[in-house]
Amino acid sequence: MATPLEQAIRDSLAPLGFEVYPLKVGWYNGVLQPGFHLPYSEDALAYVVLSTPSMFEKAFKPFMKQQRLQRVRDPVDECVSYHLSLLKGNFPDQKLDVIYDYEMLPNRRPRILAQTAAHVSGAAYYYQRKDVQKDPWGEKKIYGVCIHPEFGGWFAIRAVLVFPDILVPFLEQRPPIDCVTTNEKRIALLESFNFHWQDWEYRDIVDVQERYSEEQKTYFATPPSERLKLLGLDGELTESSHY
Repeated sequence: MATPLEQAIRDSLAPLGFEVYPLKVGWYNGVLQPGFHLPYSEDALAYVVLSTPSMFEKAFKPFMKQQRLQRVRDPVDECVSYHLSLLKGNFPDQKLDVIYDYEMLPNRRPRILAQTAAHVSGAAYYYQRKDVQKDPWGEKKIYGVCIHPEFGGWFAIRAVLVFPDILVPFLEQRPPIDCVTTNEKRIALLESFNFHWQDWEYRDIVDVQERYSEEQKTYFATPPSERLKLLGLDGELTESSHY
């Protein structure tokens, strides 16, 4: 059963096509080297924020219509930031830190390893090379990828919300759903993600309830430098490639 705080967050974000999953900072820090730890109490409450396929219609397109006369650097990131800033305003009496998936530290390390956070929160299973037996890749660098039990690869991890002053020592950890269960399918997933990600096929490694619309696929398949033109907007775009 969701707490009043969690319900309030869901009530704000779910109608916009976002999902949230609670975690303790200690779950995240506990699986990473110290250089990647978040600087909060191990019992501090946090939430992973995912965008689902419907975010494009429910949040992004309305946001772009509202912002049409403004100079927008990165449309998707600006949209997410806008809505999470509004959410932050709903809790004026709580300290709330928002860590976006694209933020970097001065040493060029990511502020948050988003896929690890998604895994430990139970949001999506982070499939990595270590999850494969007798892998065929030799010396090749193989990147892992999160798969959602309902959306497969048709989602994105956008941010982690941290409430430093809310301690939840007894929060129960729920493991992510392992939906790519065979060694063969895990090899196929990582092969597709690492070597053929442009064809979208890795996203359908499981039966999905919803995919990106054709319009959304066209948007994300368009080179970042041309996306504003696609939206009918002028200005420069330095959009990151995550989606």
